[in-house]
Amino acid sequence: MCGINGFNWQDENLIKKMNTKIAHRGPDDAGAFVAPKISLGHQRLSIIDLSPRAHQPMTSRDGRYVIVYNGELYNFKELKKDLENKYQFNSDSDTEIILYSYAEWGLECLQKFNGIFAFAIWDNQKEELFLARDRAGVKPLYYYFADGKFIFSSEIKAILEHNIPRKIDEVARELYFRVLYVPGPLTMFKNIKKLEPAHYLKYANNEIKITRYWQV
Repeated sequence: MCGINGFNWQDENLIKKMNTKIAHRGPDDAGAFVAPKISLGHQRLSIIDLSPRAHQPMTSRDGRYVIVYNGELYNFKELKKDLENKYQFNSDSDTEIILYSYAEWGLECLQKFNGIFAFAIWDNQKEELFLARDRAGVKPLYYYFADGKFIFSSEIKAILEHNIPRKIDEVARELYFRVLYVPGPLTMFKNIKKLEPAHYLKYANNEIKITRYWQV
């Protein structure tokens, strides 16, 4: 289990506060990447490739893509064979395979993944953020989008480190009392949503687009 965080502006102190809030998800390492239009954070539980080479956020060799990732990709060794003739790898991690799979195949990489995951990839060239969640929704991913702010995290408590309204979503409350849980994409907080299983989200130009990429 790891933890990922991010938002659409530059603030190193704030992304580190978000990391600290979910440090229990990844006590082995922590990292942050900040640029004028993005801040990304990661808390790492080291499982595959325990070395510092697998540190996150991880940047592609050409500097275009940056990834934060939580999960396990079961077929990463097979995918590495498909990619190694074109890309040079710095680690033995599955994180790097997801990063270069996206660089090579774009959205179609999701059809190749066998695993459980929640990840975000920032494209420095397009200034675009791509988030995805595994088919079964094993790994959590929440986001806030309002008033020009896009914020995401593995846990809501990290999103609440931001100065945002803390209002109850009345529809979610009513559903909870009727069915005893809050169905996605709702949460108990207004404007904080779950990215649903088997969906991806693209953020660019202060707009989001959510797409389902797989169904039973």
